[in-house]
Amino acid sequence: MSYLVVVAHPDDEILGAGATIDKLSQRGKEVNICVLSWKVEVRQGRPSLDELNSDMHEAIKHIGANRIITGTFPNIAFNTVNHVELVQFIEKAIIETQSEVIITHHPTDLNNDHYHTSIACQAAVKLYQRRQDVKPLKELLFMEVPSSTDWALNNSMNRFNPNVFIEIGEESLNKKIEALSMYRGVMREYPHPRSKETLKALAVLRGSQSGTYYAEAFESVFRRETI
Repeated sequence: MSYLVVVAHPDDEILGAGATIDKLSQRGKEVNICVLSWKVEVRQGRPSLDELNSDMHEAIKHIGANRIITGTFPNIAFNTVNHVELVQFIEKAIIETQSEVIITHHPTDLNNDHYHTSIACQAAVKLYQRRQDVKPLKELLFMEVPSSTDWALNNSMNRFNPNVFIEIGEESLNKKIEALSMYRGVMREYPHPRSKETLKALAVLRGSQSGTYYAEAFESVFRRETI
């Protein structure tokens, strides 16, 4: 089974699903990453493009992902992009990877790009209904990204509601934190949501909620089974 993690920016894939990607890769599953705005032009303290590209590939390699597909959509300006362009880019990634499970942002994330990534992804995953050469979607999962998903302040929308918990264990949790540390300037000091202590605490919380030894949480919004 092939998985595709669709994110707005480099490091989102680690924050939201890094340990799960590592666990899946260890079990022989193919996991590919689609980053829509890899250059993140307006990111504060961003290293040079060469450094960022190196960081991204090293971090994703560290958790065992198979391939990276990158786009150059404008950072923190996805709302200025024609919706169909985002959808078609994600559709192309789905076709190229023949992915059956898609993981992406929750649509109530505070970050503008996360929202538009999620909406475009929701449209793109229907592609199999129009094309027989595309593998049918088995599941669509929303992930949580610290300092974005937890800042969903709009009470008119349904916030992240985890109903899938993946046990990651201490080894994969540590690999997630190591991978995130490979991105220069991304980690913060505690009590920031992107600190080592908080990332571990979140894994402890999600584990305790599900009776597992450290966990990453997801919200399954579509699941298709054939019997």
